[in-house]
Amino acid sequence: MREFIVLLFTIIIFSYTFSQTSDVGEAKKQKQGLNCYNKWAAKFEERGADEVKDGVYTDVIITIRNKGNAICYSGKVEIMDGKVNKFYILLEDGNYEEFRKTWKNNSNQNKKIINGISETMITIQNELVNIIFPSKLKPKKPKPKQAPEPPED
Repeated sequence: MREFIVLLFTIIIFSYTFSQTSDVGEAKKQKQGLNCYNKWAAKFEERGADEVKDGVYTDVIITIRNKGNAICYSGKVEIMDGKVNKFYILLEDGNYEEFRKTWKNNSNQNKKIINGISETMITIQNELVNIIFPSKLKPKKPKPKQAPEPPED
């Protein structure tokens, strides 16, 4: 009987340890591919965005992606005729610096804003650049309320 209890206890400990390890592995898998751009893109896909009208926006996020990694900067952008004209990165001292890169095939020209995110621009270093408009993200939709269970007699 004692051997049975020891065996049962060992199985329980092993099962618990294995389940914890697999949960950690799953969490790592889920986090892979989630960078600042992907997180924002998922939110905009889920909720949608209000229209971005012509003007200067000082509350944008400029994302630069390369090989699955992303860096997101605060910035400002000028929208003219519904398209990205110039954009700037906010520096730590509160000033802005124009974002200047050499673009592949003029990929920075005539970029529209679709669902709160600019069309992708590509640098000659194959960096993917987008401008995100967080203030245009639509509010979270309320979830349906579940009906109560029937009473027990």
